Amino acid sequence: MRVAIPNKGRLQQPTLNLLQSAGIKVMSIDERALILPTNWENVEVVMARPEDIPYIVECGGADIGITGHDYVVESGALVDELVRLDFGQAKLVLAVPEKLMVNDVNDLPQGIRIATKYYNITRSYIESKGLKAKIVRINGAAEVIPYLGAADAIVDVMSTGTTLRLHGLKILDVVMDTYATVIASKDWIRSPASEDINLLITMIKGVIAAKGKKLVLMNVPDDRLSKVLSVLPAMLAPAITKLSRSDVWEVITVVSEELLPEVIAKAKAYGAKDLVVVDIEKVVE
Repeated sequence: MRVAIPNKGRLQQPTLNLLQSAGIKVMSIDERALILPTNWENVEVVMARPEDIPYIVECGGADIGITGHDYVVESGALVDELVRLDFGQAKLVLAVPEKLMVNDVNDLPQGIRIATKYYNITRSYIESKGLKAKIVRINGAAEVIPYLGAADAIVDVMSTGTTLRLHGLKILDVVMDTYATVIASKDWIRSPASEDINLLITMIKGVIAAKGKKLVLMNVPDDRLSKVLSVLPAMLAPAITKLSRSDVWEVITVVSEELLPEVIAKAKAYGAKDLVVVDIEKVVE
């Protein structure tokens, strides 16, 4: 099975971290290498430009890919988005120079030049807004283009807005939200790699489901069990086991990290002892 991942940019390291958490470790990182072996004997990683990954997956060059939702939409590739990931969140925005006395898309002058590497998304956007605009296709940094006089506005990805402000730009509209996503071809379920794809998807979902959760173990005297259980959250229900001492129970449950201090305090107040909190790597449903 081939897994296509970004060869650079803001999505690369989080993607590598995700694969490692799912159990796939790239055996070597060489900037010159495009195909890398992993600790899974039948899995190799393909390093590619994130904007190319949808096409690579669509044509079968890779069985599965991780890239941005914006690149999937821009490409128009016939792929399925299997898992929305919890990193790479950003917005694709229309931005104009601060000095341009415009605060609404409808006030933009006809014939405005918009610089972007997202040609298809921008074209659909200006058509939906009824704008008459010229799209200036670029491949590099968009923020500097209005300053150079080569365009009047840009459509580009924004994470915090700092870069836009540094270049004297202001956001006029949000074109779309984007995020990292796992993709496969439309007929992946019938491919020879379907079992491996399904396993990897299961492991990735398990990693995501485990984030923000802790495994909590405690000992509870028999006469305090009901009260302690009444304050414990769980995925289904806490697991309880009678210890060799007949008057003590071991209680195991899963708690969201933000609720952990409150749960520990209440459990101790109701008689729980010897509390142990453990990180969870994966939750496979």
